[in-house]
Amino acid sequence: MLKQIKYFQAVVRCNSFSEAVEECYISQSAISQQVQALERELGVTLLKRENRRFSLTPAGEHFYRQSLILTADFERLCKETVQIAHGDDFSLRIGHLKGYGGLEFQKAVAEFAQKHPDVPIDIETGNHEELYDLLRTDNVDLILNDQRRAFSNEYVNAVLTTIDCHIEISARNPIAGMGYVNASDLRHTPCILIASKEQREHEQNYYREIYGTISPVIFAENLEEARLMVVGGKGYLPIEGGSLPAQYTETIVRLPLCRNKVPIHRNYCAFWKADNSGYYIEEFAGILKAQFNKNE
Repeated sequence: MLKQIKYFQAVVRCNSFSEAVEECYISQSAISQQVQALERELGVTLLKRENRRFSLTPAGEHFYRQSLILTADFERLCKETVQIAHGDDFSLRIGHLKGYGGLEFQKAVAEFAQKHPDVPIDIETGNHEELYDLLRTDNVDLILNDQRRAFSNEYVNAVLTTIDCHIEISARNPIAGMGYVNASDLRHTPCILIASKEQREHEQNYYREIYGTISPVIFAENLEEARLMVVGGKGYLPIEGGSLPAQYTETIVRLPLCRNKVPIHRNYCAFWKADNSGYYIEEFAGILKAQFNKNE
């Protein structure tokens, strides 16, 4: 019955038998038979069929919503059971740079979870140093991080992409009309950095080193808070990766960041310990690299 329920969910989610067929890799006659078998098992009509169209009956609407909860609970039960059987090592622990604005990491996690639904995924976020410490102390298996030091042979250093650095600044700020900015142009504008209290001094020193000059620094705990500070005109946000979310396109402008008119670049990499190259780690790194390649 669980398989029949999933076929029924696909039909409703796609609002089409033909699209559900493609999603489930089953013939249209077979998926129709499975849904009808489910209705016979329940003794109720779930779908009101009209020529080539259908709609949910009140019973079908109730069953669909509750079946989603049922299958989510079933998948969670399966994961927990497998985890208990294999112990705590049967998982993928990954770290994500919280100041990175792209969606490649999230898409890679979704793809990996779809391919390996029984493998628990634990995700940590942090700035560069926090992630490096998590990796060094074996609290994560792999991190998506920026490159701030020479590569070490103790780690696998997989370069994912090289990205031009940008800033995000309020559309009301006259600097927003410049087209690009040199770091020196921002010496009187506060810089908004994303960092925990423990890492603020380190982040401030690093950005002053790579940008050359930074005036007052203010801090945010996460990217959303930082962007709200930008909207409020409190300063500019150094940002790499991704595009400006649609909800901010009228209030924030993104500009290339340069030093003496030369664009500033940064490498983003997947790092993991060379003596911890398990199958799932390398597979996730490959999925992550593929996501970055799609955007290049």
